[in-house]
Parts: sequence; structure tokens; C-alpha cells
Amino acid sequence: MADTFRKETLDKDLSRVGEIGAATSALNRPMVGVGIAFLFMVLVIAFVSIGLSGSPAMITIVAAAAIGAYMAMNIGANDVANNVGPAVGAKAMTMGGALVIAAICESAGALIAGGDVVNTISKGIVNPADLAETHTFIAAMMAALVAAGLWVNLATAINAPASTTHSIVGGVMGGGIAAAGFSTVDWGIMGAIAASWVISPLLGGVIAAFFLYLVKSLVIYREDKIAAARRWVPIFIAVMFGAFAAYLTMKGLKKVIRVDGATIWMIGATSFALSWAIFHPLIRSQSEGMENRNQSIRKLFRIPLIISAALLSFAHGANDVANAVGPLAAIVNATSADTVSAKVGIPLWVMLIGAAGISLGLLLFGPKLIRLVGSQITKLSPMRAYCVALSAAITVIVASYFGLPVSSTHIAVGAVFGVGFFREFWTARSKRRQRYLAMQRNQNGSMTSQIPLTSEDGASDRAPSPEIIRQRRLVRRAHVSTIAAAWIITVPATAVLSALIFYVIRAFV
Repeated sequence: MADTFRKETLDKDLSRVGEIGAATSALNRPMVGVGIAFLFMVLVIAFVSIGLSGSPAMITIVAAAAIGAYMAMNIGANDVANNVGPAVGAKAMTMGGALVIAAICESAGALIAGGDVVNTISKGIVNPADLAETHTFIAAMMAALVAAGLWVNLATAINAPASTTHSIVGGVMGGGIAAAGFSTVDWGIMGAIAASWVISPLLGGVIAAFFLYLVKSLVIYREDKIAAARRWVPIFIAVMFGAFAAYLTMKGLKKVIRVDGATIWMIGATSFALSWAIFHPLIRSQSEGMENRNQSIRKLFRIPLIISAALLSFAHGANDVANAVGPLAAIVNATSADTVSAKVGIPLWVMLIGAAGISLGLLLFGPKLIRLVGSQITKLSPMRAYCVALSAAITVIVASYFGLPVSSTHIAVGAVFGVGFFREFWTARSKRRQRYLAMQRNQNGSMTSQIPLTSEDGASDRAPSPEIIRQRRLVRRAHVSTIAAAWIITVPATAVLSALIFYVIRAFV
């Protein structure tokens, strides 16, 4: 009876309508994020307007707050991928779990340990005396925020991890040049920043490759992997905790405590000892009954990798929130005090805008670059992702010790590239690997002619075809040129854009 009343043409039409609806929904999905971001900026405008009702500087501060919120969302969309991308790519975390953990830790880092005082001239690249006039200073800071926000937005759109620190540096430089000429720039500091374009990724890549070499030599290519893991994995984890303790003390907890170099080393060493004492029996217990294979070793790195992603996000929130709210805090101070100060305090409501904006930008637009950093540059296992995370912390510590202005984005992405290029070298030329495979073949006899040996990523250790090498094992060269170009032109591009925006602002204000 039901078939009697069934009309095939209507069913087909309804099916088409359903398909059109699904297609429309898929097309509109990116606009949902844009709409929520726009709503956030509207709420910021309303929040600041109510708080400053009746103030003569209300319009200026409201405009600056909206731009600061926009910049904060772009930082969340672009920068945070470096912290959680490797863990997601290694499948130690789901995308949803990574977004939630990163959003919470970024906000906590910004609010708990975010700098209570920021350098408004962004590391002294321009002379504060040249921007002593309040209106000129406000216009320059506005131009810097808009230029940096637009540039990071563009970089995210083309899937290129950009340095938000260098973006705001270029913006401040361009606004300063437009306001006071080229003589206002400290070109020595700019030279050091330019040198960091090479130092940051190179140092991050070398350190990550070194730790991957240790993991391969001491654990992966050993006859008894479980015994080697019980001995060395707790040490690797302890190094990570010691490095992060020193890193957070040095860079992430400036607002909470102030310590000297000896205290930082003591905190790092204490954290190393405590974490080893905790994880040594834990790893031994966890490894009981595990098979003597690399898949087992991957499981031992999962929890430390999640912890490292959380710690990196916390430290990033503490440090990079100033890129969004530093110029905003400077504008608020300049309008209220009618004077320009080289260093100003950050009001709590300004920090809240920065923390909320970073978290919202991450949740709305972060997955795109998380996938790039985590899986599209090179294939990451938990061991490799651990090396990337550890390299990020250690490189910042080393660079800070020598006073080098490095970018966390450049370090993390450089570490991913370093891991990938080292894998190419190791696979092709490692004598240890060749001896290990020969030993395995001798032990298994003719069985190895039927059963392929596997490496730590689960792929066959037999010589792969050129197509497999290009697609699965090696660094994807297509991303090298895009990312390198974005890094090189970030400062000059944001400087030019900032100068143009400065002239527009001065023409109408």
C-alpha cells in the first residue's frame, strides 16, 4: 500500500533539495566562523563603550579595542597551531581535545602569567622620543595593530604559519617610519630580528633532529625495545619537564615570580629529578606485557606529549598575548594620561580581550594550520612530535640566554622540518639502521622475505617506491617555499602596510 502512494519524481526532487541543502551548509560553514568572530568584536565594542561612557577618548579606545580583539583572534588562528599541531598529527590528541586544552591553557597563561608591563615600542625598535606627540603615537599604534592583524589573517588564509611577533614588530616599525622617518628605527635591533629568521628555524630543527637521533639510537633500533624504553623514556620525559620548568620560569611566569639564572637552573634540575622519580616506575608498570615492537613505544609518549602541548600553550598565552594587547594598552595609557610612556601596565579588561580573542580564534580558525603543522609537512609519530615540543622549549631557553630575538613560530615549524629532513638522512644513510635490519633478517631467516619489517612509524622498512617516499615519508617541499616566503616578507610587508594605514588615519583624524 505504501508503494501505491509513493511518487518517484517527488522523491528524486526531495533528494536533490537535501543535496542542495547539504552543499549550501558546507559552503556557509566558513562564514559561520566569520560571523561569530564579527559578533565577538561587536560585543567588545559594546563592553568597552559601556565602561567608558562619557569619556572624551571613548571612540579612540573603542576602535583600538575592536582592532586588538581582531589581532588576538588572528594570533589564536595562526600561532597556537605550533603548540598542539605535532600532538594532533601524531594522533596523541584528537582535534577537539587539542582545541579545548589549548584554549584553556592559552587563556590561563595570558591571565595568570601574562606580562603586567609591556614595552609599547615593541622591543625598542623605534625611538619613543620621536613619537612623543600623543595623536601621532596613537595613530602609529593603531596602524601597527591593523597591519599586523591583516597580515596574520592573510597568512592563515594561505595556510602559512607566520610570526605574530614579527608582524607586530613590522607594524610598529612601519608606523614609526611614517610618523618620524627612517632615523627613528634602531637598525641594529632590526638586524638581530632579521638574523632570527635564520637562527630560529635552524636551531629548532637541529635540536629536534638531535633528540630524534637519540630516540632512534637508544630505543627504536634496539633488539630489546621494551628494556631500552624503560631505561631511556623516563629520562627523555624528565628532560622535557626540566626544560619546560626552566622555560616557564624564565618566559612564562614573569608576572608571578622574578628569579635569577641560578634559580632557573635549580628549578629545572629539581623538576628533572622529580619527574624522573615519578615516571620511572610508571613507565615500567605501563610497559609490562607490551610486545617488543615500535607501536608499543609510541604509547609511552602519548601522555607526556599531551602535557607538553598544554605547557607550550600556557607559555604562549603568557608571552604572545602582548602582541595583541600591548599596543592597545599603550593607546589606553596615552589617551588617559595624555602622554607617551615606553612601558605601561595592562588593565585587566584589556588582558581579558586578548585572552578571549586568542581562544576564540583558535576554536574558530585554528584547525586549518594545526593540520598543516601536524601532518601536512611531514608524517609525525609520538616520538617525533615529542622531539618537536622539546626543541621548542629548549631553543627558546638557549636563545634567551644569548639574548637572541627568536620566534616561537619559526622554532616549532623549523623543528618539524628538522625532524622530516633528519628522517630522510637516517633512512638513506644510517649504518645503525642497516645493521639493525640485517640482524632482524638473520634472526627471522626466510620469514622476512614474506613479512616486511616496520620502522617506528609503522611503515615498511624495505626500500619504498619513489612515489611512496614523496607522498608519505619525506618533507613536502611544496610547503617549504610558501612558509619561507611568508617568514621573509612578514616584517617588510607589515611595515609598508602599517605606513599606508598610518597616512590614512592621519588624513581622517
